[in-house]
Amino acid sequence: MSVLQASEKPYSREWLLSEQPTSRHQARLGRAYVIWRRFSANRLALAGLGIILLLILVAIFADVLAPHNPVQGDLRNSRLLPPGSAGYLLGTDDQGRDILSRLIHGSRLTLFVVVLVAIIAAPVGLIIGTVSGYAGGWVDAVLMRITDIFLAFPKLVLALALVAALGPGIENAVLAIAVTSWPPYARIARAETMTFRNSEFISAVKLMGASPFRIVLRHVMPLCLSSLIVRVTLDMAGIILTAAGLGFLGLGAQPPLPEWGAMIASGRRFILDQWWVAAMPGAAILIVSLGFNLLGDGLRDALDPKEAGQ
Repeated sequence: MSVLQASEKPYSREWLLSEQPTSRHQARLGRAYVIWRRFSANRLALAGLGIILLLILVAIFADVLAPHNPVQGDLRNSRLLPPGSAGYLLGTDDQGRDILSRLIHGSRLTLFVVVLVAIIAAPVGLIIGTVSGYAGGWVDAVLMRITDIFLAFPKLVLALALVAALGPGIENAVLAIAVTSWPPYARIARAETMTFRNSEFISAVKLMGASPFRIVLRHVMPLCLSSLIVRVTLDMAGIILTAAGLGFLGLGAQPPLPEWGAMIASGRRFILDQWWVAAMPGAAILIVSLGFNLLGDGLRDALDPKEAGQ
């Protein structure tokens, strides 16, 4: 160990940015620190991160933050009140329910859909893509033709068909969106795998006796994660819009659940006179979708290996 490295304090800036890390732990922390520096230099990315963190906090503390019951209203005294009247900050809907409370509790459903779709679709796409790209031959041909079949259908149309077959409900909507979301991830993972499946370090691992299963699991999949994380983050907005579309058509979350797409559907009858009934959940979808897009753009720039040398 050099005198310079010995003088560096652990977890200091110099220690994290050392060009000669002394351990894997130091190397990983240094890479994470560099990625965070590039990410935090993008103010729009930080704004997107702030929106998503706010959404998470609102979902966690929904019971505390919501001023009224999200599913019970007062038809006699509180029906279709405008924003700011009688203690209803964002107004009420046609059932006399507080729109703000329904938006706050609806954030839980939004996160539920986004997280479950990501947990289901991303691993499926990663496994299919890496196996296809590494194996090649007839395995690659079969898996990619199956992927092409799913890509041939518009995502929303295929999701509608699946939900219609399974029955309306938030769980079936999540499953339908996940089934339609994995093909792009498989394509990305396959392209990444094919770029380094014949590289020297893979050949070295083969010479050490590693099985194809171990090579794919321990060496190929981790290299595909960066691109996959970026794509999943950018797709979050599309997932939210698809879930809202299913809710708008009555195939997603069922009443009285405060799902944002269903709230827009119930408010479309009053769009000319009581505009806030549909506009408020629409604004919530817009803000959250924008937040995920900004976060995804920031992650794409921060994880880009071309930026490392700049």
